[in-house]
Amino acid sequence: MHVIVLNGGSSSGKSSIARHLQELLPQPWLHLGADTMVDALPPALREGGEGIGGVTDGDGTVEVGPVFAALDAAWTVGVAAMARAGARIVVDEVFLGTAASQARWRAALEGLDVLWVGVRCDPAVAAAREAARGDRVSGMAAAQAEAVHQGVVYDLVVDTSRTSATDCARAVAARVTAV
Repeated sequence: MHVIVLNGGSSSGKSSIARHLQELLPQPWLHLGADTMVDALPPALREGGEGIGGVTDGDGTVEVGPVFAALDAAWTVGVAAMARAGARIVVDEVFLGTAASQARWRAALEGLDVLWVGVRCDPAVAAAREAARGDRVSGMAAAQAEAVHQGVVYDLVVDTSRTSATDCARAVAARVTAV
């Protein structure tokens, strides 16, 4: 296995699962994802327009501009290149473009052994986590909870509203080590 792609809405538990996977899996795995990409952007691109809007303010709706879309496409290809160079990577992603987002990742990861994992979380649970975190825009978790899964095909689905992040990570690790 080269890559594990965790797709889920904001505050669904993807990052927690990724951290547990880094502890559980026998080889070293890098944890990269949507937050890594957004944090790497110049501040002006985090304020909407040509970049990405809604991640620091607004009603929870995230809007992607053309410059962000181009950088995100380059990011995806770069992550795939790292995997091709031998790094094992857990991708913590939010498929804002639903099936089109997965298609972009599939194209970039073609030829690599990938485990596609849906990280589901009840919208009310995700919204409560979002409020407790205090570092997310209110409404983002509820808006994304179901939307990011539309048309996306998974090898495994976990639900962090019913199962701990540790147990979800164990289920993912079992699939990785069974190969």
